Amino acid sequence: MRVPLTIGDFLERAALVFPEREALVDEPGVAGSLGRITYAELHARALGMALAFDELGIAHGERVAIISPNSGRFLTSYFGVSGFGRVLVPINYRLNAQEIGYIVEHSGASVVLYDTEVEDVLGEVDVKHRYALDGVADAEIFAPAPAGVRPSRWEPDEDATCSINYTSGTTARPKGVQLTHRNCWLNATAFGWHTTVSDRDVLLHTLPMFHCNGWGMPYAVTAMGGRHVVQRKIDGESILSRVEEEGLTLMCGAPAVVAAILDAAGARKADGRTVPGRDRTRIVVAGAPPPSKAIERVETELGWEFIQIYGLTETTPVITVNRAPIEWDDLDPAERARRQSRAGVPAVGVQIDIDDQGEILARGNVVFAGYWQQPEETAKAVRDGWFHTGDGGYFDGPYVVIADRKKDVIITGGENVSSIEVEDCLYQHEAVAEVAVIGVPDERWGETIKALIVVRDGHEVTEIELIGHCRERMAHFKAPTSVEFREELVRTATGKLQKYKLRQTYWEGIERGVN
Repeated sequence: MRVPLTIGDFLERAALVFPEREALVDEPGVAGSLGRITYAELHARALGMALAFDELGIAHGERVAIISPNSGRFLTSYFGVSGFGRVLVPINYRLNAQEIGYIVEHSGASVVLYDTEVEDVLGEVDVKHRYALDGVADAEIFAPAPAGVRPSRWEPDEDATCSINYTSGTTARPKGVQLTHRNCWLNATAFGWHTTVSDRDVLLHTLPMFHCNGWGMPYAVTAMGGRHVVQRKIDGESILSRVEEEGLTLMCGAPAVVAAILDAAGARKADGRTVPGRDRTRIVVAGAPPPSKAIERVETELGWEFIQIYGLTETTPVITVNRAPIEWDDLDPAERARRQSRAGVPAVGVQIDIDDQGEILARGNVVFAGYWQQPEETAKAVRDGWFHTGDGGYFDGPYVVIADRKKDVIITGGENVSSIEVEDCLYQHEAVAEVAVIGVPDERWGETIKALIVVRDGHEVTEIELIGHCRERMAHFKAPTSVEFREELVRTATGKLQKYKLRQTYWEGIERGVN
């Protein structure tokens, strides 16, 4: 017997097994907040979304974009859109109008759901249907389905596209990563297995829900009937308060989340207050691993478990996991943390190899179906049965260690930024003759963006002017945080910049070339 694997399975199970259990604690005091609802209610609202799209004439396979910080409505959309045969397009709400417009147009989305916070940014984006996520304009979209009423039947297909997640790469334009239901289902179950998700877990959504569908953790927690607690914006003290009030056991995020929590914990201790979650909470980190000292502090000062993962949007995303095995229990905390700073061992169902150029390759059921409407780019990424990550590394026993990034993508605070896109923006300034944008180490964000600039003869420009120039034309997180002026940028005989050489000075004495 072969039953298609679709992400709708997860909420259907939770609603059947735990209908009266609290499923969601939404951010209070926010327009459109769902408050506290049970799995029966969450399921009814997902069904209601599917019914509303039926009424609008949105066919199965059509794309529905959502632009929002974390919210209960976003969680509902995972299932109300994809669970009933339509395709979710989660968009980074920090992007500007031009960037959002490109993604909406390129994906062919016929519906846009947007948070009121981004209403001005959305501007004149052309789309057939748009709804503000404010509890009023979208009331019919999220209304619970009447008892016994089901939406139009979608014949489950595990190879159908579940979501299109746009990611910044080595080109200025983002690429739409097509993740199938099979990709998402198997990623969620393996991820949940590695992190031992159970019905007793309480997940704090510190990871943006638009990031590769929350890495699949929302699916895993839902399947097991765990409780979801929404965190709209990252604030260390707010996170600790939620850990205390809601009995949180699990969260995911980039190094910036770790830094914010450690800072808040230090302030609590200075005030004589307790730090909650000891021996109960675990935090899963990816995007850019924090320094081993930060890992050590998570486990000693907080008393939380630290878990490292590595992956890409194209791999749904988890391909390696580093969770301390029993053999490390008696290690010195510093040595244990050093070992935990590696990317990890292959996740269940994933094969990893490293080619003769030092590039990390992956294969498995989590590898994406392709880039939306970009077959040439897909062919470049998947060759000879392997997905080419663009990251360089090596094996330390069964553990993958990332040594350098072959693609010049900067990961800052967990966000992917194309260095080429930033360079293109800087080149629009009349005073810029040459530019190279690189990632340099940053204690809080993992990496931050530095622009190396050669000024055009006869022109003058300041660091503040160039940073402002970028912030006016692109999402603020993509703008350089520092500018360094150079007389020249050293190039190869063929005129190419060697960015790894430009980065070397800044990474000297730091264990990793990618932080």
